[in-house]
Formats: sequence, C-alpha cells, structure tokens
Amino acid sequence: AQALGAHVARRDLRADVAFYERLVGATAQRRGLSVHALRLQPQNGPAWHFTTTLTQNLNRGGVSDGTLTMAIEGTRDGKLQKLGWDDLRQANAPGVPYSFKYFQQVEGDLVLPPGFKPARVIVRLVPQRGPVVEQSFAWNDAVLAPAAGGA
Repeated sequence: AQALGAHVARRDLRADVAFYERLVGATAQRRGLSVHALRLQPQNGPAWHFTTTLTQNLNRGGVSDGTLTMAIEGTRDGKLQKLGWDDLRQANAPGVPYSFKYFQQVEGDLVLPPGFKPARVIVRLVPQRGPVVEQSFAWNDAVLAPAAGGA
C-alpha cells in the first residue's frame, strides 16, 4: 500500500509540474482567461461541491478578476431542462468572485432539484474587463470518482 501511495504522489507531482510548465514556462502558449478544469464531488443529498481551476497567461503579471457562475443542462421527467445559477444556488445569489495573476481554484456548492439528471455543465466567467468566457464540460467527465476505501 505504501508503494502505491508513493507512486500516486509521484504521478500527482508530475502532473503539477506539467501544469505549471504549460502555464508559465518558457514554451507556454499564451492564453487568455479560461477554465482549465472542473471537478464535481457529491455531498449530502442533492448537494455537489465544485472546484474549478481558472488560468490565464496572456497578460503576464496582470490581474484577472470577476465572477464565476454556472448553468447545468440535463433532463427532468424526460424533458430537456437548463438550470441557471439562481436555480442551483439560492435566488439572487451573486457569482463566486475570482482574482488572480496566473491561476486560481474557485470552489462552491450547488444543489440539484429532485429527479434532475445532469448532462453538461457550463461555466461562465464574467471578468471586470474583457469578454465573457463560457466553457462547457460533460457532467460525467467532471464528477470525481469516490475515494477508494480499503485496508
């Protein structure tokens, strides 16, 4: 079990180094504000915790700031439905703020209504300056697998 843990730690470290190299390394491709990753983790009942990794390296040293919201597309009672931010949070809930130079993880919680089967998540970034950014992710790709238990 210890060898497996060390292997996983080395793999995670290599993934981290590759991420940083792509973001700020000498050969890094210049990219504007984007959602690098989205992860969803089940909580109690219909609640889900989300973690997004936001990146930008186009304006090196400049601060990207704004708010993040989400929408989720799926089905309910056999009909297509799109849940907006207010449906997933509480009415009139403000977006989650972000402010960073190169990258930031932004987290929060969502609640799905009973009977709703999610298919796609749309992450929407509204920066203080510049155009709105929307990126979509397949729900199943974003959901974290449950932690493996065992001895």
